[in-house]
Amino acid sequence: MHSLLKRQLKKTLPAHLSEDPEMQMFLAAVEMSYQNHDEKLNMLQRATAISSEELFVANRELTKEAERQKKILVSLELAMDSLSSNLGTDKQFEGDASKVFDVEKLAKHISYLAAEVKEITEEKNLLLEDLEAQNESLNNYVQMVSHDLKSPIRNVNALLSWVLEDDQNSLTEENKENLALASSNLAKMDNLINGILEHATIGTSMESKMNVDINILLKEIESYVPLPDNVSLSYGSNFPVIHIEKHLIEQVFTYLITNAITATKDKDKGRVEIKYEKDDKFWKFSVVDNGKGIPVKHQSSIFEMFRKLENNDSAAGVGLALAKKIVKLYDGSIELVSEENMGANFTFTLKK
Repeated sequence: MHSLLKRQLKKTLPAHLSEDPEMQMFLAAVEMSYQNHDEKLNMLQRATAISSEELFVANRELTKEAERQKKILVSLELAMDSLSSNLGTDKQFEGDASKVFDVEKLAKHISYLAAEVKEITEEKNLLLEDLEAQNESLNNYVQMVSHDLKSPIRNVNALLSWVLEDDQNSLTEENKENLALASSNLAKMDNLINGILEHATIGTSMESKMNVDINILLKEIESYVPLPDNVSLSYGSNFPVIHIEKHLIEQVFTYLITNAITATKDKDKGRVEIKYEKDDKFWKFSVVDNGKGIPVKHQSSIFEMFRKLENNDSAAGVGLALAKKIVKLYDGSIELVSEENMGANFTFTLKK
């Protein structure tokens, strides 16, 4: 019991009551009630303090969450505007990040754009299916035409050679030249058909990949590519081993090396050099020559089908186009750096 209360009670109570046992029990009960009241008050104060801390923490977390949600809404608004712009739709989401967001309006716009994306995806799939069917038909057509053309061309060429062989003594020089010219044009047509067929079908039947040592591959190519006495072919020994379809990478190197040799054949000392450059994401190779170079006006079209810088009957004009198509199969690229009479540098990459 509070000390002041005890003192006040002792002053006011008669002496015989202050010592009475029953009064003592009553005073003890009063004192107990005060103690209970103090304990409950302390408990309430502690509970209030704990709740205040929890409320402070909760309020801080709610503030953070509100900011995060606001940032999400801003990002969604920007995404919706960007998506609307890319889809070419007239319905733009009109909102302002500094104002209160209309979440319902945003949700409706997302739903609208989702429907647009679905429709575009369906149209894209139909176009892809149609394109695949057209490509298959085109490939079949190319193979059929190539087969139907190659047979008579070779037959005519054989007949011309027999005529030249059987009637060699009775033919005039002019007739012999005409027969040789006809045979040369037939060979040119045969090469052209082979090039078209190869370009149309490349990548459709990929063989199994294997580890290819580029050092060994270059030696193999050097053994069968015609190399004039005035042209030197050089390459180091630091080339990597790569996992790839061998015949495709061999074709790329062969096309580029052959072109480089052709460009340097009229030089007193022609040089063709093959280089390798290390890169984290790509295999990077270069074929450099000191030949006649390629004029700037032709460089943009040099990788197109049937593009040739000179009238070479043995060339079909598809080698560089084929090289570019092969490189693209491996997510790579091919580039040319050249100046007229200053040589050429063809660089190509293959994704690792």
